Amino acid sequence: MIGQTSPAVEVSGLNIALDLPDGSSRAIVDNVSFAIPKGEVLALIGESGSGKTTIALAMMGYSRFGATISADRIRIGDMQIDALGERALGKVRGSRVAYIAQSAAAAFNPSRTIISQVIEPLIVHGLASRKEAREKAIGLFSALALPSPETIGDRYVHQVSGGQLQRLMAAMALITDPELIILDEPTTALDVTTQVEVLKTFKQAIVASGATAIYVSHDLAVVAQVADQIVVLKDGRMVEQGKAGDLLRSPQSDYTHSLIAAARPVNRAAAPDEAEALLTVEAVHAGYGRVRDGRAAIPVISDVSLALGKGCSLGIIGESGSGKSTLARVIGGLLPASAGAIRLGGELLAPGLAGRSREQLRQIQLVFQNADTALNPMQTVRDAIARPLAFYHGIRGAAADARVAELLDVIQLQPSLAERRTSELSGGQKQRVNLARALAAEPRVLLCDEVTSALDTVVGAAILDLIDALRRQMGIATIFISHDISTVRAFCDEMLVLYSGRVVETCSKAAFSTPVHHPYTELLIDSVPALDPGWLAMLGERHAPAIADTPADEALCPFLARCPVAIAGTCDSQPPSLRETAGMRLLCHAVQPQLASEALNQ
Repeated sequence: MIGQTSPAVEVSGLNIALDLPDGSSRAIVDNVSFAIPKGEVLALIGESGSGKTTIALAMMGYSRFGATISADRIRIGDMQIDALGERALGKVRGSRVAYIAQSAAAAFNPSRTIISQVIEPLIVHGLASRKEAREKAIGLFSALALPSPETIGDRYVHQVSGGQLQRLMAAMALITDPELIILDEPTTALDVTTQVEVLKTFKQAIVASGATAIYVSHDLAVVAQVADQIVVLKDGRMVEQGKAGDLLRSPQSDYTHSLIAAARPVNRAAAPDEAEALLTVEAVHAGYGRVRDGRAAIPVISDVSLALGKGCSLGIIGESGSGKSTLARVIGGLLPASAGAIRLGGELLAPGLAGRSREQLRQIQLVFQNADTALNPMQTVRDAIARPLAFYHGIRGAAADARVAELLDVIQLQPSLAERRTSELSGGQKQRVNLARALAAEPRVLLCDEVTSALDTVVGAAILDLIDALRRQMGIATIFISHDISTVRAFCDEMLVLYSGRVVETCSKAAFSTPVHHPYTELLIDSVPALDPGWLAMLGERHAPAIADTPADEALCPFLARCPVAIAGTCDSQPPSLRETAGMRLLCHAVQPQLASEALNQ
């Protein structure tokens, strides 16, 4: 019998080997050991391919096809996981060990109501009647601070936000009162305010349930908020292990130092102010559905204007649903604007792809967020990069091979990768190929839509360094869309903040460093996690992330219902005016942008 002082989870000498076609094997996890006391959270961190998720899934007896798990011991409570057969493991998974995946949208069936899926573990394992299961689910919805807990479960996946869906998946994991919860990058794809909301509820739920947890992540700032212990992994081996606060304050290995350094982007020098205007967006409106009088039936962005100089970088930030990606699609011509104008080098562009010439299409290239879906998995790297060479420049054969080799050198990939299929590459390699394909067109404007959100910090930093170097060397104007404010602040010359499809702030790199901002921008900045285990607790009640409806009067400030400094009798009755000073423009009654200028001059 396990004594009270024994850890709730114990792993000793864990090895996972992958069988190779030649009959040999390759270790992908090598001699990993750790122990987790009951109620504590252990974080597994490291770059892509370090073995984080592989180790976490081994706690459920899972391994990838062709891989073999062996260990001296994998124990959860009184269960020896490595000694259980597949049938016994089936009874453990979803009941005593629960898994929260990175993508809640992919984890839920869109054709079934949410509550039918949340209560399924209880029903499948025979732990409750359907009525009892529903009552327990509603109680969890309430505990996880979900709106309308009595009825939200009757909705479908597309009827709730991303943050709500992640918490609903947490409810599905918690509903069986598991002994171990595995959280696999559960906040990676969320914007900063939603991430704070989800982190708080996850932490509260783990504490309330008394469960032990393993948290897989490459985001050290997030790990700092939830973990009691950290295990640092590289190439399937343990590099360092210790208490979270101690390890983050005083890392012992050079590798951990590099992870921490990558989590703190270094500011790049701004482009010269005299850079000539290359791209201008003038009072653009766009959305979906039938367009009448310049307005789409479902408007997404309204009256958006911006200007971008040659070789300059503009960062666009905002929560999910603010219109960031829609704006990129409009500039690229994938979604025709319903009103307004887009000019490239002074030349008016047609709203949609069909009206643009091949030369105009070449000059604006989009680097998509998810390289897995942007690249054809059956194509070789050479074919993926060579296609725009043929389409835009007529380059084929040996000349194309030579240019592909040059581009692989530019993105710092080995020439030997040219003949490999894109599906055989790592996440970072795929994103580099995604970038090389866009560069093959020799664009003047590069639209980067969340290009590092799915990458670990080290690989993401390398991609950003590469994009920054290329845009300076080649004079490519870059629009960088991200929910990572630290990255945008480090790499961009100017910032544009979108809320509910409207521009509420634009400011220079220097002005962004002042304490004067639109209240919404302040909320975004406050929501960026710090490498401090006490940050989430210190944030406290001053953080008000709840999404609120925009005012019925579209002329009023869209942030009105969430604004902590709204002026009664003014903000709720008068449209906000655009207040402008050197380096900053704010759509706000309450905040004076000239204070930013004064702060810069001090």
